[in-house]
Amino acid sequence: MPPKISQEQRHQQRKDEIIAAARRRFRISGFHAASMSQIALEAQLSVGQIYRYFTSKDAIIEEMIRRIIDYRIAEMEDKTETKHLPEVLAWRQTLSPDDDALMLEMAAEATRNPQVEAMMIDADARIFEKACTHIQSRYPHLTAERVRCTVEFLATLMEGTTFRYLTPQKCDPAQLQLLYQEITTMLFAGK
Repeated sequence: MPPKISQEQRHQQRKDEIIAAARRRFRISGFHAASMSQIALEAQLSVGQIYRYFTSKDAIIEEMIRRIIDYRIAEMEDKTETKHLPEVLAWRQTLSPDDDALMLEMAAEATRNPQVEAMMIDADARIFEKACTHIQSRYPHLTAERVRCTVEFLATLMEGTTFRYLTPQKCDPAQLQLLYQEITTMLFAGK
């Protein structure tokens, strides 16, 4: 007989199932076009059952953003070295292509929906501050302003690389890695 799960565990399990269904539906239809009834169908639940766990589609999006950012922060904290950044950028490596695609979709939705825009701004602030703390601890010789500028620059590179996944790479990744190495060496050697 399987072990009995608590009401709280069951509640969390159901939320996880709804998020997984919403992720699949959003990848198929996009956030804007995906309806609560489509999400419910994907989750094999009624719309009313979904509303027991999430008050709206925006609440589902907010939870999805939180989970993606939590995962990215945890990965950043686990990887104390920055020396792999040139390789990651040049070879277009990613933690999760699905998360990247969903974040691009959320960014598009943020241009139409002020609530999603606010969620994206909050998520960016969270990960930005964690990245600043991470870089400052690894490179204590950098000024606080240099750290913030470095994190902003790296975020632009990473997010731009995510967007570039959509197109074929037009140069040799090994050569690009050397260029990124020069850039990161300069960034972290500064004052």
